[in-house]
Amino acid sequence: MIVSRQSSFTVTGMTCAACAAGVEHHLSRLPGVNSAEVNVATGRAVVEYDPARADEKLLIEKIKETGYGVVTPRYDVGVTGMTCAACAARITRGLLKMPGVLEANVNLALGRATIVYNHAEVTPADIRAKIVDTGYGVFELEEAGRSGKDERAAEIARIRFLFIVSAVLSLPLLVYMLAMLLPVLSLPRFLFNPYFQFALATPVQFGPGLFFYRDAWFGLKNRSANMAVLVAMGTSAAYVYSVWAVFWGHREVYFESGALVITLVLLGKMLEAFAKGRTSEAIRKLMGLAAPTARVLRDGVETEVPAEEVAVGDLVLVRPGEKIPVDGVVTEGHSAVDESMLTGESMPVDKAPGDAVTGSTINSLGLLRIQATRVGRDTVLARIIRTVEAAQGSKAPVQRLADVISSYFVPVVVAVAVLAFWGWFLVFDPGNFTRALLAATAVLVVACPCALGLATPTSIMVGTGRGAESGILIKGGEHLENAHRLGVIVLDKTGTLTHGRPTVTALVLAPGTGLSRDEVLCLAGRTEAGSEHPLARAVVEYAGAGQAAEEFRAVPGRGVLAAVDGHRVAFGNARLMEEQGISRQGMERAALELEDQGVTAMYLAVDGEVAAVFGVSDTIKENAARAVAELEEMGLRVWMITGDNPRTARSVARAAGIDAGRVLAGILPEDKAREVARLKSTGARVGMVGDGINDAPALATADVGFAIGTGTDVAMETADITLMSGDLRGVAASIRLSRATMRNIRQNLFWALFYNVILIPVAFSGHISPVIAGAAMAFSSVSVVSNALRMKRYDPFAVNG
Repeated sequence: MIVSRQSSFTVTGMTCAACAAGVEHHLSRLPGVNSAEVNVATGRAVVEYDPARADEKLLIEKIKETGYGVVTPRYDVGVTGMTCAACAARITRGLLKMPGVLEANVNLALGRATIVYNHAEVTPADIRAKIVDTGYGVFELEEAGRSGKDERAAEIARIRFLFIVSAVLSLPLLVYMLAMLLPVLSLPRFLFNPYFQFALATPVQFGPGLFFYRDAWFGLKNRSANMAVLVAMGTSAAYVYSVWAVFWGHREVYFESGALVITLVLLGKMLEAFAKGRTSEAIRKLMGLAAPTARVLRDGVETEVPAEEVAVGDLVLVRPGEKIPVDGVVTEGHSAVDESMLTGESMPVDKAPGDAVTGSTINSLGLLRIQATRVGRDTVLARIIRTVEAAQGSKAPVQRLADVISSYFVPVVVAVAVLAFWGWFLVFDPGNFTRALLAATAVLVVACPCALGLATPTSIMVGTGRGAESGILIKGGEHLENAHRLGVIVLDKTGTLTHGRPTVTALVLAPGTGLSRDEVLCLAGRTEAGSEHPLARAVVEYAGAGQAAEEFRAVPGRGVLAAVDGHRVAFGNARLMEEQGISRQGMERAALELEDQGVTAMYLAVDGEVAAVFGVSDTIKENAARAVAELEEMGLRVWMITGDNPRTARSVARAAGIDAGRVLAGILPEDKAREVARLKSTGARVGMVGDGINDAPALATADVGFAIGTGTDVAMETADITLMSGDLRGVAASIRLSRATMRNIRQNLFWALFYNVILIPVAFSGHISPVIAGAAMAFSSVSVVSNALRMKRYDPFAVNG
């Protein structure tokens, strides 16, 4: 019997019947597709297919290949009640079985699920219902920062309450256990009464212990086993045996084992929850940067409103010392703005009418009137928060190892526990049911895989959060992991190694003209005042603003001609001088020396005689050489790529400390990606650093793309890592952070597995009691999270950090 499935999709971009026919035709030709109907009026495609040969992802890819879009939104939802990696895996499997769910990523450490779904097949309400049906709680994440703080606080309070109840009831049992170990202790006889112990252990087993029974039930119901299954099995075995011993067997009881294991595991869960709460502090700090209110001018009246109510186009007043509430453009006023939260630079930046300002930066001096251009979710801060959230909720490739191990772990442990029971009962201590039961229970309890499930996500959360606090925005765990493998870094020249704007770096006056330096500057400034050319802007900025020339004529590709206070002025390159019949003798040598240094030489001629040579260049950034040196010291090979001429390229490379043999000059923008691909073909992992629109293809081609935060939005959207400050040292800092995070993950995985590898055989051998096993299991989870939290003190910009 052929099983078929029908799925529908909301298709965007179709404008006519021919569009619909094209989509229909391409879908129908796919293997496994029985029929496809596309309606241009409703924008809906309905496809019937064999799920064994095709799936929704394949169909969506085919629609996109045809040139149209499919509505596949992303839904983030908070999840409560998860206790280990098996819980996250169970929810993931359940969600992926839903028709319409394309991707599902459940993060244990963050308590959050991220789902990409087919808008036409499934809704967020369906997704929430599925998670609840799997046995967990859900809550909507806050729009501004999605912190889920209240829900997490409630979950911590619940675990704390269960622990306190369990601890109070278990305390007499603990005292009894100590008395059995240390007979010298003199205790009241009622503590030894098995009926009294039964009265204490029963509410623990079915009160706080219900936490594990419920979780275990949902796990088994969904055909998966998790930590709760192990705890429920181990404690139930000890409890049931003790009940039988009290009422029918009249033997020694072990109520304290089950009760104390439940108490210790809850203690571990509570400490773990507190520690996990600290891993998302980066998000809370970023959210705290936002200005809560704004002063808006509406109809000439100043009104204070919540910042989220500001609309695009509103005029906002910001007084000295206040936070700027939205992204916008200064329309009135002059001030200095502290942008350290964005760039890390401590020096305030001067702002005047026409300058852009960013929300959450601080106005230091004067009163500013700002027109809002981006508000709410579109502000730079909101985008940064979303980027960090997405990164903290993502999975690094290394986590797949932990997921695979966790999926097999619990069934293997149950098998080992069964083997331990029968081994002791039949071989090691024949007929001793009690000894066999305790060994099996210890194996079940000590082997809980909580630490394994937390090993990777906690480190990823802390690492990406620490990066955000340092001005390094990492889009996902996979990029954080990939950065530590890089062997080659390709640096774009303009805007990355250099400031990206020409500056006058030299002025050589010709002897015998009778013109002073100030007079030369005045003539140059007035001559270029009418030009919009970048080189002209550099000269005007250097010479100072002045009255424009009386006559002005631009000569494309050569320079300008002007009349200034009765003088005939020519300002441009050697070709302009030749065409105007002006001799360069005596100044040609100075111009050649400048050009040998990669500087553009411009002649200023007054009344037919050269009066000066200006040297204009795109100056190298202050930290560029230091950044290159750091990368080289870390063992990376640094290349430079530019569309500039080889002479200028070599000059910049020399100043930056880049080997001349690793300079790619004269590369057209469309060929940059090809050069990156060529370097990758040598087997090297390549990182590309750029800032412009023309760098976007190369950034996408590289194994890891780094965007300079002071560059274009296109570059930042394409890149995997954004350096908000524009400081090139951030590349080395990102790689150091990646290496430190991966080192932390390896440590966590080692300790998580170490506990199990060492203690399972010890428990099997009968050398530790279930109580000690419970304490060891709780300690393993807390130690893994605590180790990840050490990363919060890591400084990626410290060379020896």
